[in-house]
Amino acid sequence: MLLEGLHLPLITPFYPDGRLYLRKLEHNVDRYSKTPVAGFAVLSEPGEPSLLSDDETRQVLETAIGAAAETKVMLAAVSRDSVRGTLELVETAANLGYDAVLLRRPMVLHPKAVRESITYFRTVADRAPIPLVLYSTASAVPVEVVSELAGHPRILGMVDEGVDARRIEAILRTTAEVKREITVTHVFAAVTGRMSVPKESSAGATFVMADSLTEGGAAVAVAPPKPGIKTRIKTVGFQYLTARTAGMLDGLRAGSVGAMPALAAAAPQACYEVLAAWKDGDLPLAETKVRRLAAAVTHVEGGLGVPGIRYASDLNGYFGGFPRLPLLPLTGVQRQSVETAMAAMRS
Repeated sequence: MLLEGLHLPLITPFYPDGRLYLRKLEHNVDRYSKTPVAGFAVLSEPGEPSLLSDDETRQVLETAIGAAAETKVMLAAVSRDSVRGTLELVETAANLGYDAVLLRRPMVLHPKAVRESITYFRTVADRAPIPLVLYSTASAVPVEVVSELAGHPRILGMVDEGVDARRIEAILRTTAEVKREITVTHVFAAVTGRMSVPKESSAGATFVMADSLTEGGAAVAVAPPKPGIKTRIKTVGFQYLTARTAGMLDGLRAGSVGAMPALAAAAPQACYEVLAAWKDGDLPLAETKVRRLAAAVTHVEGGLGVPGIRYASDLNGYFGGFPRLPLLPLTGVQRQSVETAMAAMRS
């Protein structure tokens, strides 16, 4: 599976009383599907996964993939501290059609528990029906763990919140020998599992006489299967993506193939333009696009976190709404600061 491009971390909408607002999740995913993002990360850190029960987690996973365009890569963040609990949710994600799962290091493990971390990721990867992507949040996955796991055939790469250039370079250096052949479209975009499933199409329907099926004589329309997509093979390495908006360009310079910045939930087009300029080889334009994001990165993502991203999303026509307690909505002063910071990115 190709992980290049911008992957948007979805927020989880709630009613003011804290119940899941699944209709608004559908609204957001449908609108985001019309943007040039490569895929969605469901219940990554901006989605507040620790505030949801397992049943709510399943509801969110089902709703998000049901509203997503089939061309978008779908990543499900389903980490639990136990291997057993994680595998149960991995199975759910696989059954729903997700392309891969995002897994962070269990919170019960000490940051220096290298052997235990490797055991956790490897055991899940060995048993999971779909591939894994390592997810390094504030509880960072050590470089030596990444190096040990990179060659596993079912671990595609990692999403990393670390913005230290030395860490990025160390990860890419220790995983440089990993090479895989993957299937992509004829324009070198990702081929998702949902794209590969044959679907009936009303176009070009043919008629079959019903008496060939029953004793009647009326004609029955039978749609031919959807034509298969044209694909080709591409060789990729261990795919690294940065998860910090502020570190997008630094990550690209160091060798990352894409990004999963939290601010993309509020400004997907503005975040995408950084990657697009870099891909076109226009570094000055990419730097200009990063500077455009600077105020929002500082005041919204960095200063206010998820509640700030929620309000910024509201400003751009996506549903942010209230966070779930114990997180609190923004004050009037904070809302004004978000409006100022987002002024250059209002859609």
